[in-house]
Amino acid sequence: MRQDIITLPDITERSHSHKATAQVFNDPESKKLLEYIKQIAPSEASVLIHGETGTGKELIARQIHEHSHRRHKPFIAVNCGAFSENLVESELFGHEKGAFTGALSSSAGWFEAANGGTLLLDEIGDLSKRIQVKLLRVLQEREVVRLGSRKSIPVNVRVLAATNVNLEQAIIGDQFREDLYYRLNVVTLNIKPLRERKGDILPLAYHFIDKYHAQLGYDKAEFADAAKKKLSSYWWPGNIRELENMIHHALLICQNNLIESDDLTLLKSPSQLNQSKLNEDKPAQPVIDPKLKEVFHSLFQQHEGKVYAQFEDQLLRIAYHYCHQNQVKTAQLLGLSRNVVRSRLIELGELVVSRRGTE
Repeated sequence: MRQDIITLPDITERSHSHKATAQVFNDPESKKLLEYIKQIAPSEASVLIHGETGTGKELIARQIHEHSHRRHKPFIAVNCGAFSENLVESELFGHEKGAFTGALSSSAGWFEAANGGTLLLDEIGDLSKRIQVKLLRVLQEREVVRLGSRKSIPVNVRVLAATNVNLEQAIIGDQFREDLYYRLNVVTLNIKPLRERKGDILPLAYHFIDKYHAQLGYDKAEFADAAKKKLSSYWWPGNIRELENMIHHALLICQNNLIESDDLTLLKSPSQLNQSKLNEDKPAQPVIDPKLKEVFHSLFQQHEGKVYAQFEDQLLRIAYHYCHQNQVKTAQLLGLSRNVVRSRLIELGELVVSRRGTE
């Protein structure tokens, strides 16, 4: 239902276009997730949010914040993959004047900025092992030390982490610290991809129609039944963000304020691509002319007269190669049993039979 939709604040400087800008809790799976969020939000436990890109992990984190005792304090989301190795430490923990070239003044990091509130560390798996060590210390000691300083600053921050990678596999690959993983993973939220919560698709689609109507003045549009079916059956590799882009494009090209099925540009699923590749690689099956089949059949129904003997042999060879050396297809084409075709092909030398194990 449209009233269940939550959206990101209108932050004009937001540059990460892969983020979902809206979330809805209409599908039964989403409703269960919302109830679980309300249950765990009041605690101070760290939460690890896992989901594919574009599923709305930041929006889920904001829901946790809004249902917590910190809701009147800052909520800050930081993309850990957006900073270079040299800058990420300063961004997270702050720096003092002169700590590095270009540090013309002291600056607080994101932990200090979120003091009293909630800090979301998005794409946590992109942090280097060196920064992971420092992050673990901050979580354990509840204090930060700015770059270029020896003074510790107490911080009271609830940390949420989000990732689209399997951190357990990253631990095995020595890319993520196991102790940090368990520190972050007190509570786990697995956000299902859009294809697994179909009840959210149309409410989100209508939300994006309303959004672009309000922002850009597009006319209000409706979906044809075939378009609704197409939306519901699609596999949504880009999740909510892909849906928004698709609706935006459809609004640009649809006629008479009606979004038709052809207005929705969809990507083929891996299974469809594999099937297309198989079809390309598969030899074309022979098209059997009914009249030709009838002639073949009538000829082979003749008695074993010598008049047709040579012609039959040649005809069998032609049919066999016409069917790409497939005995079953040849038998079907000629109206004979496979055993008859097989024995005749052996007699003609077209089919060599291995005799291993028979001697």
